[in-house]
Amino acid sequence: MGTSASTSGPAAEERADGECDEREPLPTAPSSVVWSGGHAYVLEGVGGRSMWAGVDDRGRPRFLTDADLRRRGWSHTRA
Repeated sequence: MGTSASTSGPAAEERADGECDEREPLPTAPSSVVWSGGHAYVLEGVGGRSMWAGVDDRGRPRFLTDADLRRRGWSHTRA
């Protein structure tokens, strides 16, 4: 299937509520930052794998996979 013009460009990256479409690929560059649930997550290499590192509401470390972030919802901005 072909791609339509409506699925490319910056407008397709984030919805009106600021969250990215779950099909939108997460950033892959080391130290990339995304937001989920009001918390920032930074892409880090952990044990030979890339994980998203952040903290929970109590300041405890939290590590998420790409699948975790897609399920929770994420955005490029704090919004």
